[in-house]
Amino acid sequence: MSLFKHGRYSGYLRPISYVIDLCIINALALGYFFKNLPPLIFVGYISVSWIILSVYSKFYEVYRYTRPLTIFMLIFRQATLFTLIIFAFSGLYNELYIHPNTVLKYVFVCFISVSILKFSVYYLLQKYRVSLGGNYRKTVILGVNKKTSALEKFFKNNPEYGYVHKGTFNIKDKNFNLEDCFSFIHSESIDEIYCSISELNNSVIREVVDFADNNLKIVKFLPDSKEIYSKKLKYEYYDYIPILSLRNIALDESINKFSKRVFDIAFSIFVIVFILSWLTPLLAILIKLESRGPVYFKQTRNGFNYEEFSCYKFRSMTPNKEANSHQVTKGDDRITRVGKFIRKTSIDELPQFYNVLFGDMSVVGPRPHMVSHTNIYAKKIDKFMVRHFVKPGITGLAQIRGYRGEVQTDKDIIGRVKYDIFYIENWSVLLDIKIILQTLLNVFKGEKNAY
Repeated sequence: MSLFKHGRYSGYLRPISYVIDLCIINALALGYFFKNLPPLIFVGYISVSWIILSVYSKFYEVYRYTRPLTIFMLIFRQATLFTLIIFAFSGLYNELYIHPNTVLKYVFVCFISVSILKFSVYYLLQKYRVSLGGNYRKTVILGVNKKTSALEKFFKNNPEYGYVHKGTFNIKDKNFNLEDCFSFIHSESIDEIYCSISELNNSVIREVVDFADNNLKIVKFLPDSKEIYSKKLKYEYYDYIPILSLRNIALDESINKFSKRVFDIAFSIFVIVFILSWLTPLLAILIKLESRGPVYFKQTRNGFNYEEFSCYKFRSMTPNKEANSHQVTKGDDRITRVGKFIRKTSIDELPQFYNVLFGDMSVVGPRPHMVSHTNIYAKKIDKFMVRHFVKPGITGLAQIRGYRGEVQTDKDIIGRVKYDIFYIENWSVLLDIKIILQTLLNVFKGEKNAY
């Protein structure tokens, strides 16, 4: 069974587009039009303004199903707002005597360049999907009616959008079996499940949603009417077909993903340079003096999209064969004296900032579990796999709410999953900062589950 999604890497195109567009607008301004401008002030002003405008106008929210006319309207809106921003700058620095014609020429050349780039990427991706069959997602549809038929026709007649439709299931067929449908989704490595709300009853919808959450599948709905739209549901249009997404993951948006990654890199570099650079040699001596073995403890864990990675910690136990299968318990005799201190103060977790820098983890996110434990919880705890829709973190919302350390009962892991899902659906930079500050406060106060 494949748990990996086809085409997820296309999300990196947006951050790259941000960087290229910023290079274009600044190079054109400083290199040709505004030779007398104060470079640092202008670059800072124009770059920050561009990013804010892009978020406001949703300039980079171009998906595989977005129509060229929509892209043109995004460009027109961005160009209009950007022109006003440049005129505001020329008004602020009126002593530079920037002529209005110069501003208009600059904006025109900028947006011709940006438009060429934007449409080139859009059509090259479509060519790539049609010619090479890459950047695609496999789909199934549950329910048969006019709307599902229109969606199936959309998938089959528009290969440039990168959807490979594998089958449509008639829910009302007397031979239909939901378990057979789920088996098909597994065997065909389906990425996205589309359900007709008018064809499915509440019981079937609940089972499909639970299955999708527990198997890292995306589930979307074809609504009866627009009356069921709400702020909690995200709706999109495939051609003229409305599609509803049940779970809106904030970190699927490229600007959010980019912001979080920049924060992670900056924060991890700070910790590595100003803390680990001098702390690591001291701890290495203490760890080596007390027991033989490596300074670092490496353990395989499941991260984003269920991919495995090596998670690093300072070694806090004597080397033993059970380290990768048995969780530490209170009074565990495997823990060394140095280990007790660094575990109590969470110092043993600091090497995970290397994992953050390398991109396997984030500073804040759901805590990763040992692979053996993940396999157990995935089978017995509902919604457990939802945690793998984002990168795992060094600390998380569940941890500051008391769900850290040893999992003694199912109630402990259920509590973690509940807070992890809340974090995934309500992520913001401010929430990350709040969690980090609360984590630091808990470290100084001490936690009963830190052993």
